[in-house]
Amino acid sequence: MDVKQLRALVTVAEAGSVTRAAELLHLVQPAVTRQIRTLERELGTALFERTRHGMRLTTAGTTMVERARRALNELERARAEIRPNPDTVSGIVTVGLLESATGLLAEPLVDTIVRDHPGIELRLVTAYSGHLQQWLDDGDVDLTLLYNLAGTPSLNVEPLVRERLWAVAPPSAGLRADEPVPLEEAVSHPLVVPAAGHGLRTVIDGAVARARVEMKLVVQTNSLHVQRQLVRAGHGWTILPGVGIAEDVANGSLSAAPLCEPDVWRSIVLGTSRAGRITPAAEVVAGELSREIRSAVRQGRWPSAELYGPSTGTGA
Repeated sequence: MDVKQLRALVTVAEAGSVTRAAELLHLVQPAVTRQIRTLERELGTALFERTRHGMRLTTAGTTMVERARRALNELERARAEIRPNPDTVSGIVTVGLLESATGLLAEPLVDTIVRDHPGIELRLVTAYSGHLQQWLDDGDVDLTLLYNLAGTPSLNVEPLVRERLWAVAPPSAGLRADEPVPLEEAVSHPLVVPAAGHGLRTVIDGAVARARVEMKLVVQTNSLHVQRQLVRAGHGWTILPGVGIAEDVANGSLSAAPLCEPDVWRSIVLGTSRAGRITPAAEVVAGELSREIRSAVRQGRWPSAELYGPSTGTGA
C-alpha cells in the first residue's frame, strides 16, 4: 500500500468515476484502475461497486476512504511544517468556526494570518457545535470554537466570551434592542429553532425548562441561514445570538430584542485536543483567533457579548 494508491482511492471516491479521477490526478485511466485493483488485492476485499452510473463505495471502501483521507492530510501537514527556514512558522491549520460567528471572524482571521504568517495555510470549516467537537476528537480539525463546554478528558478549552440570546422576529413585530422580551412571550409564538442536538438548542431547551414554559415548535433546522430565512418569510420567531443577526437587524429585514425573565446566555470556548502535539502553527492561529474575538467584543462589534477573564469579572 502506497501514497499513490491512497490518493487514487480518495480521488475516485470523490469524483465518482475513474475517468474523472484520472483527469484530476493527471494520469491515464488504466493507471488509476490498476492502483485501485492492486489496493483491493492487498486488502482482500472490493472497495467499489462498478455500476452504470459510476463507482460506488462498498462498506469496506467507505471505511478505507475515511482512513486514507486522514493519512493523506497528515502527510500534507507534515510536508507543510518541514520547511528550510526555521524562523518561519509554517503548516496547515484547520479551524472550526460556529456558523453564527463566521461573518464576524473569518475574514479578519484570514487577513491576519495571510499578512503576518504567510507560511501558514488556513482551512476553515463551519458546523454546529456537536459536529465540531466530534471533528476535533477525530483529529479532523486542530482547534475549534464550541458552545457551553467545560474541559473533558479529550479536550482543552479556553473560555473566551459569553453572549446574550435574542428573540428574533419579522420586522412587523417591531422588536427593539432597548426593549427586552420575556422568554415566555417569545416562545408563545410559532418558533423556528435549531434541531435537537445543536448546541444552541440545548441552551434554549435548558432556559425553557428552568422557566417552566412551553415552546410552540413549527420548524427545526440545523442551518442558521434557514432559521433567518423562514423568520423573514413570516413562519414564526426564533432565538439566536446577536452576532448571528446583527446585519439583518441593521438592514431592517428582521427585528430583534434581548431575552429577559430570565436573561439567556451562551458561552463560547476555544477547544483543542489533549491528544497528540499542538503544532506551532496551530498555536499561532489559536492566539490570533482569541485576539480577534476579544477585539470584536471590546470594539462593540459583537452584540451583547462579555469577555471572560479577570479584566471583566465574568469568569476565569
